[in-house]
Amino acid sequence: MNNTPGEPPVGRPRGCGLRNIGGIDFTLTGNFNNEAGFGEFPWTVAIIKTQDGSSTCGGSLIHPNLVLTGAHCVQGFRKGQLKVRAGEWDTQTTKERLPYQERAVTRVNSHPDFNPRSLANDIAVLELDSPIQPAEHINVICLPPVNFDTRRTDCFASGWGKDQFGKAGRYSVIMKKVPLPLVPSSTCERQLQATRLTSRFRLHQTFICAGGERGVDTCEGDGGAPLVCPIGAASENRYAQVGSVAWGIGCHDAVPGVYTNVILFRSWIDNVVRTLGFDTTVYDATQSAFSSLFA
Repeated sequence: MNNTPGEPPVGRPRGCGLRNIGGIDFTLTGNFNNEAGFGEFPWTVAIIKTQDGSSTCGGSLIHPNLVLTGAHCVQGFRKGQLKVRAGEWDTQTTKERLPYQERAVTRVNSHPDFNPRSLANDIAVLELDSPIQPAEHINVICLPPVNFDTRRTDCFASGWGKDQFGKAGRYSVIMKKVPLPLVPSSTCERQLQATRLTSRFRLHQTFICAGGERGVDTCEGDGGAPLVCPIGAASENRYAQVGSVAWGIGCHDAVPGVYTNVILFRSWIDNVVRTLGFDTTVYDATQSAFSSLFA
């Protein structure tokens, strides 16, 4: 399935995880709503129901043929019921200089130990019917090594989720970026125990936490969306995905959000990608095979 109008010719990507800081074409001014620039997070995709075109979750492009998201986002869906949109920014217009690209999801590979009640092991790899073509505003995200240092305060989540929890919340029209610090698991568990979860709550080892500042958080509709942190030299503007949105207590409260720990699942992701017949070096910042995939 490929119903993208005016799809651009194949570009020459510069490697995984490169953020277009401020966006391409123009820069937003007077930006008080954490709106991302056009193409600023070129790996962020929307997962859409084929039947009615409504968005169900976010995800990230890790390979031209593959998207990483939460298993809870795709539970119960069958072949032909979902599609992925890459290169989206303003959901209410198609007037951007560079168009989005859509592909049908042909296979859902959820973690075999996914628990829909606790959301433990909440991760899935989606295979697309044909590759997404790289462009200025579309690129893959890097995945971190298993020894990635999580003591970071300069991370971001991106997506089109609600501005507040519940029926009063409105979905974002323009992609938003949420600056978030990573929070140690022990600190996160204590803060979550102070909520309605009570002192009996234990944070599962497959989660990582971020945020905790009131008014700055991911929310409903952001499920599966990527949490990314810088890697390499600061001048590179290169990012790796350390988490994907799983759950939280409300939205925008002074409590960290809970994300699937992508670092922990790096080996599982690699195994799925190899089993499907694709190259794992595409999302590895230390490898050089990425550009040759599109030569």
